[in-house]
Amino acid sequence: MRPTFTRGALAVLGAVILWGAQFPVAKSALATIDPFSLSAIRYVLAAALLAAWMGVREGRSAFQPRGRAGLVAFLGLIGMTASPMLVFGGLAFTRPEHVAIIVALQPSMTALADWLVRRRRPANFTLACIGVAFFGVITVVTKGEYRVTAGRQELIGDLMALAGAMCWVVYTMGTEAFRGWPSLKFTLLTLIAGAIGLVIGTAALVAAGMVSAPTADVLAGVWRQIAFLALGGVLAAMILWNWGNNAIGALNTMLLLNFLPVITFAIGFAQGARFSPAELAGVALVVGALAANNAYLRAKRRAVGRPGAAPAPR
Repeated sequence: MRPTFTRGALAVLGAVILWGAQFPVAKSALATIDPFSLSAIRYVLAAALLAAWMGVREGRSAFQPRGRAGLVAFLGLIGMTASPMLVFGGLAFTRPEHVAIIVALQPSMTALADWLVRRRRPANFTLACIGVAFFGVITVVTKGEYRVTAGRQELIGDLMALAGAMCWVVYTMGTEAFRGWPSLKFTLLTLIAGAIGLVIGTAALVAAGMVSAPTADVLAGVWRQIAFLALGGVLAAMILWNWGNNAIGALNTMLLLNFLPVITFAIGFAQGARFSPAELAGVALVVGALAANNAYLRAKRRAVGRPGAAPAPR
């Protein structure tokens, strides 16, 4: 195995671990701070740090949208404002493991959306794997009873997380319009737009009396979680993902991404959570189906050459 490939795989794995850990970490913070303020703070911090780094490295050119400001802003609001607000808002009502397994379905959701919008029908094997993966998610959420067993709040949380994942699918599909752009430049500009949107959206919720602005004492109590979510879950994970993806290619990257819910479930187990056999079987169905589809695509594209970059998940 080439050293560059090894380092790239480790970088992607690091990003997946950070993303898998962010849901339990965020859940602990949400006992003290509302999800919208938490999202706004972590994205503002990440955007400021990435902007400073890119500004030093590339100067003013890092901030020039090349005549695409409107589309950049739209995708930033969808992917970096609506998606985290819905995912973290849902996390406040449901379990981290549910959110992780819903987020893991984003590549499958993208394939279905691509079929619907661009008429690119996935292969029958891929469709079968997607069906198995969705069945696995239903198994986890219903604990194998295949009926609504969750409380009303937990169900609302799951649906919010699903809507947030769909927003990220829109963002993912929008990246095709920016082929040829440096991945970090696109990430920076959409991250800035998203952070602005999060600040405005959170301020509107505070003004409407729907949430309370966090006090200094509240922030002092969750600063460790905020630091991890901003520096690890957004900034470091995105840089590791971009670098590693360029080194190992999209198929290898997406294979490692399939283990995101495994990370979250393992952390939950370490924290004392215990899962039913049906829940564990559901996770195995999701990971197995996505990995099988990855192997199928790998065999199908082996003669084509190295695939393009894979978009990062929310």
